[in-house]
This record gives sequence, C-alpha cells and structure tokens, in this order.
Amino acid sequence: MPAYKYTALNDKGRQVKGVLEAENPKSLRAILKERKLVPVEITESQEAVTDNKDSGSQPWWRRLFRPTMSASSLTLVTRQLATLVSSSMPIEESLRAVAQQCENPKHGAIISAVRTKVCEGLSLAEAMKKFPGVFDDLYVSMVAAGEKSGHLDDVLLRLADYTESKQELKAKITQAMIYPIMLTLVAVAVIGLLLSSVVPKVVEQFVHMKSTLPTSTVILISLSDFVKEYGILIVLFFGVVITGFSMLMRHKSFKYRVHGIILQLPVIGKVSRSLNTSRYAQTLSILHASAVPLIEGMHIASDTLTNVVARERLQAAAESVREGRGLSRSLADTKIFSPMMLHMVSSGEKSGELENMLGRAALNQSNEFKRNVQMALSVFEPLLIVSMAGIVLFIVISILQPLMQMNSMVSGR
Repeated sequence: MPAYKYTALNDKGRQVKGVLEAENPKSLRAILKERKLVPVEITESQEAVTDNKDSGSQPWWRRLFRPTMSASSLTLVTRQLATLVSSSMPIEESLRAVAQQCENPKHGAIISAVRTKVCEGLSLAEAMKKFPGVFDDLYVSMVAAGEKSGHLDDVLLRLADYTESKQELKAKITQAMIYPIMLTLVAVAVIGLLLSSVVPKVVEQFVHMKSTLPTSTVILISLSDFVKEYGILIVLFFGVVITGFSMLMRHKSFKYRVHGIILQLPVIGKVSRSLNTSRYAQTLSILHASAVPLIEGMHIASDTLTNVVARERLQAAAESVREGRGLSRSLADTKIFSPMMLHMVSSGEKSGELENMLGRAALNQSNEFKRNVQMALSVFEPLLIVSMAGIVLFIVISILQPLMQMNSMVSGR
C-alpha cells in the first residue's frame, strides 16, 4: 500500500503534517476526515509511515534504541500530568513540571521532548505519537479524544488507572506462571539427576547377577544408560526445537495456525480466550468512555490482543459495525466472547447505556480470566506433582525389586 505525505488543518486551525498509508489519495482524504482534519496538500511519499501501527516495520536496531518507559513510571507521569491539567495549568507548563519531577533523567528527557513538540505547534497527542515506544495507539487516541472534548484531565486519569490495572494483570500472570515453571524445571532436573548419577551407582551391582532382572529394572537401566550417554544431545535437541519454533513463529502463516490451535485447546484455549476478551473489553470500555469513536476504538482495542486469530476476527467485527451491523451481533460472530458479555453489550445497545455496560463487561471478563487461570493452575499443578511422584515411584520400585529378589534367594538357601 503506498504512503502519502499530507498537510492538513485540525479543528483549531493549526497545520498538521504527517505520513499515512492509503490505497489512493481519495482514501487518505476519507481517513483524514474521520480524524477531524481538513486536507490541504497530499503528495506520494517513499518514506516509512510514522504512524504507531507501522512502527514494527522499522529496522530492529532502531526499535532497540528508541525511548521507552516502564508501566509504573508512565502511570506516575500520567497522574501528575492529569493533576496539573485539572488545575488549569497550560500544557507546556504542565509538561515542564512533570519533566522536572521525573527521577529518571531519561524519562524527564522524553517528557521534555514532548513539550518541545507541543511548543512547535503540535497537539499533545501528535507530540506523544512521535514516541511510539512510550505512548501506544491507545494512549495517543485517548489523549486526542480528551483534547477534542475538553476533558483531558479526566481522560488522563482514566489512562493512569488503565495502565496501572494492565500492569497489575501482567504481574498476576507472571506470578501465576512462576510456580508451575519452577516446579517443572525442578522435576526435570531431579529426574535427570537420578537417571544420570544416582541410578547407575545403585543398579550397577545388579548387572552381574546371574538371575534374570525384573522388567522394570531392565527398563530403568536402559533409560539410565541412554540419559548418561546422550544427555547433552537431548538438551541440545530441545534447545534446537525451541529455537526453531521461535523462528517459525515469526512467519505470519505459521503463527496464525498455532494461535488458531491454541484457541481450540480445552484448558489453555479457555485461558487464552478470556485473556484476550478481557483485554479487548477493558480497552474498548475506556476508549468509548473517553469519546473515541466506536469503530476507531474497536480497531485500537483489537491491536492490543496477543492472539492473531482473535485480532483478525475482531478487526472483521469492526468492519461489520462500520457497515451498519450491531456491536453485539458483530462480536458474537467472532465466537470468542462469553454469552454473558454479549448479553451485556446487547443490553447496553438497546438501553443507550453502552458505555456503562462495556465497563461492567470489562470487569466481568477480567474476573472470568482470573477464574480460568486459577482453574488451569489447579489442574496443571496436581498433574505435574502426580507425574513426578509416579516417575520417582517407578525408579524406587525398579531398585527395590532386585533387592527383594536377592533377599529371597539368600533366605531360600
């Protein structure tokens, strides 16, 4: 798709310049019109699109060194900016004060750079858009909506709450995964140590026995010899498999198939669906509450999803709404939302309280995600413990059986 340079006027009469992708100049004019911009000049460009959605197309080394900010720091900066804006302080002065308050010099430099762009005539949203590593599409769109509606302070407070809740959700996921991952690693390490070091020394005395060894002991000795001889190769094999899988996941077609399979899995699929629908509902709720147009909000919310299949279905749902279909019916066609959320959205559409119902749906989806994660862990952890106990029991029985056989022979004499 070709890229076009444009010069336009915003609703305040200020000149805005940028680069966007569009099928043709007519499509670009339609896009600018949706963004409340009046096009003045449009020319074809070979430059890379500076829109945040296309930031992933930049060379990896440029993305590596672009400015970033942690979620906790961004939350603090957003709250400070909201407080200053609510006190009727000009944006330039508010940004200067926030930059001075930053303990991290790099974060202060980012806010100062945003202030410089604002002083050059850009709006706050346009200035923040220049730093996609810090302010994503959601953040920029909400700030733009807040500037247009005149309620920037309220929007910034919502953004701070959203960023904080998003970070808490991420921390809960990480915390929930630490125990099963550590348990798996310990189980594999213990079993590997038993088979490679302990078992060979214990069963070595059985090799020269004239009597026939039990089947379980023969299997244990074979496994021990295999692990001892090919242990390093086994580790390398799994390393190559993991690396190869990671490389294949960079291809869209392979990633799409894998994500489609994940959605169909019994337990993991349920967790994945609840995670993505929870994130989508929460994002769409806060965007709609900040006066972002519904269709634009649906596109932005779908871009926050981790599952590419769910993302594609929700992008299609946004186009369905653009064509005049209802939101609840469009979301139902994706087959990833719970009936409860669909009923809540449908009720909000009929009663005219879509904003309120989206907020409740977001809370409901978040609670459902937590329940699904807890259920998955309650299933996985006992299975892992039982599996490890079964393997250790097999090793113990395989060692004890020959000893009992020797005792029987000695007592028989």
